[in-house]
Amino acid sequence: MDNIKNMARAAKQRLKSNFWDDCKKNINENANEAKIRGVSESKVRTGMASLVKDEIKGAVKDEFYLKVKLILDSEGEVSDAIGRLTDKSVYDKLSYEEKQRYNLELSTKYLEALKRYKEEKEICLNL
Repeated sequence: MDNIKNMARAAKQRLKSNFWDDCKKNINENANEAKIRGVSESKVRTGMASLVKDEIKGAVKDEFYLKVKLILDSEGEVSDAIGRLTDKSVYDKLSYEEKQRYNLELSTKYLEALKRYKEEKEICLNL
């Protein structure tokens, strides 16, 4: 019940602070700027909308994504990304089969994070 009350309070605060008007204005300005630059206007609108949704949800920063982002920002795509992201203390305790599964899951998470990173970079470049 407390969660619903907190969500209601947050929604009320957004209404009081003209959050939605500011969002609409910001999205429209960025979409117009993208249109002038010849960039996909709908892609910018969609990207901005997803950022607003994440902000409303109070999305907690994903630690794994932040690690991937740090690597990509500092060195770009590297060939040993999976090795850098592996938790050695956990990995050393696994059996051979578990290590294979761990590597596969880590690789999948990395590819998802890489895709998210590229999408965010594209949105930022278009702004």
